This record gives sequence, C-alpha cells and structure tokens, in this order.
Amino acid sequence: MVRIRLRRMGKRHQPSYRVVVADSESPRNGRFIENIGFYNPRNEPPTIEIDAERARYWLSVGAQPSDPAARLLRKVGVLGGAAPAEAVVAETAVEEAATEEAVAEEAVVEEAAPEQAATETAEAQEAAPEVPAESTETEEAAG
Repeated sequence: MVRIRLRRMGKRHQPSYRVVVADSESPRNGRFIENIGFYNPRNEPPTIEIDAERARYWLSVGAQPSDPAARLLRKVGVLGGAAPAEAVVAETAVEEAATEEAVAEEAVVEEAAPEQAATETAEAQEAAPEVPAESTETEEAAG
C-alpha cells in the first residue's frame, strides 16, 4: 500500500520533515516514491509547504495519509475538515468587518438614546398626576 507520510530530516534536536509518498513497507527515512512538500515545526509559525495538486493526485489513486500527514493536509486544505489558511484569514477579516459595523451601529443608537430617553421622561412626568404636598404631610402627622 502507498502512504503519504513524514520523513524526518535535520540535525539532532532540530527536526524538520519532508512530506513524501512511499511504500508502506519502506523504512521511515528510507526509499520514497515522490517528495510532495516539507514541514518545519521549529519556525514561528510552523512552515508547511505541500504541493496540493500532487497530494490530491496521490489521494485519488489510493494513497493513505498517516495521522500527522493527514493533519498537515487538512491545514493546507487538501483534505476535508478544515479550510485552507488563506480562506480562514479571509473569513476572519469578513467577521471583523461585520463586528466593526455592528459596533458603529450600536454607537449611533446610543447617541440617539439619551435624547429619546429625555423625551420619554418629560412625557411621563407630564402624564403623571401631581400629588399635593399637603396630603403627604397630613398623612405623616396622622400616623
């Protein structure tokens, strides 16, 4: 069976990986069919570079990704389950714009709210019946 998996490269304690297509019986760092990308977890943010077209081809002919390779393929958008990084960034920008717009609308409503509240308070005072001051004093004296 053919698998898409990671091949460890780099010095001791400084790993980087190549994403390769290899026979499942080949050793981890042994013979491979094709190199389709690389992954460097030591960078900030980690570097992932995969030839999506070649990865899709190998998946279409039956290659099975290992678990770490499948996570990387999801991050770049080759496998389902997650959108590619560019789409996530674009989606985030749209959400931020919508949030800023909503905040701006709330600010406009809040600016109008004090005027509206003052008008409503004045109307409520006009509609309320006035209680004479004498009646409250006599009730207190009686009690």
